[in-house]
Amino acid sequence: MAYDFTPLSLEKLLVPVSRAGEVLTRLDERLARSPVCEGWIGRMHFHDAVAALWVQGELVHIEDLVLHDARMDIRAPTHELTRAHSMLRTRRKILANKADWALSRDGMRQLAGSGAIVEEPDDAAVRGGQGTVGPEAFDGFDDDESTGPLAGEFAKIDAVLERSRAVLDGLETKTRESPSASERDSLVYDRDWNEGERLSEWNTVAAQTEGLPAVLRAAILSDAWSEIEVLQHASWLGPLFVAALLRQTAITTNHLACLNVGLRNIPIERRRSRDRATRLLAFLDAIHQSALAGLKEHDRLMLAREQMERRLKNRRSSSNLPRLIELVLARPLVSTTMIQSELKLTRQGVLNLVGELNLREITGRKRFQAWGVV
Repeated sequence: MAYDFTPLSLEKLLVPVSRAGEVLTRLDERLARSPVCEGWIGRMHFHDAVAALWVQGELVHIEDLVLHDARMDIRAPTHELTRAHSMLRTRRKILANKADWALSRDGMRQLAGSGAIVEEPDDAAVRGGQGTVGPEAFDGFDDDESTGPLAGEFAKIDAVLERSRAVLDGLETKTRESPSASERDSLVYDRDWNEGERLSEWNTVAAQTEGLPAVLRAAILSDAWSEIEVLQHASWLGPLFVAALLRQTAITTNHLACLNVGLRNIPIERRRSRDRATRLLAFLDAIHQSALAGLKEHDRLMLAREQMERRLKNRRSSSNLPRLIELVLARPLVSTTMIQSELKLTRQGVLNLVGELNLREITGRKRFQAWGVV
């Protein structure tokens, strides 16, 4: 049965829509002129990824996600942690592209095609950086590439260069192609679950709501995503597509809305109610709650930045304290190893800098210490 929102009395939703849109717009305007905008965005990416798992009934500690993102895990990553990291990378990818990219045909194909983000190779390595071999390295050889003793090696090198060129051109190699519906394991995927048709149905709802206010459209499309159940194993993409819609319609020009942060504060009885109007009101409240949480976090970062910058007075120009302040503001927490890797300092040098900023130690341990702003 197709999703139909026309029987709803949308007039009753206009007041919650106006309230949620006003706070969301105020947050975006404040970020536009904020010196901690980049740090706020980096932090909220982590918080929204953790909240998305919480909404789905899974628990991921933000400390583990930060360390896993920095490739400094202190234990083997769990399945939930890898899913949270996929959400984190997806948020970054959506925000790094143009506002209309995520909801375009190419964007949806990349994001919803396999339900996960494929790691992209390092551009420097692909283009012939350190440790790679380029064709100019063989200009001094006199051997015939087709018949000489190195013919086999040249063929391998040509194959590597060809694959690298394909990656740079944006083409998908066979090893990275997502399996078709017929090739998927029937124990994991329902063969009768046609994700393409369900996604088309969701896009139809998006087209039907074009004349409505952007925040109201976001609520309807979020509910439609849950009702249609577009993707079998990537339902978390729904709020990200909705956040991308808010960005595309210029409601959140300077950031990607953290809708899961707000949804976490809404009781499940409202989020999963059988009454559609109740669910829409719950999502509008979630937008409002997420914007309020964003404003509170922004004010906290601004205060922490002012306090830490007072310690920069009479410092030499080569001091590492400004870089440490930027790193601390951009992450929910930082470990000794992370600071060492970023600032190229010794462990004792890191401890000295942390002591000067009076950062709060989070773990309460002498090993695997981590700090955050007070």
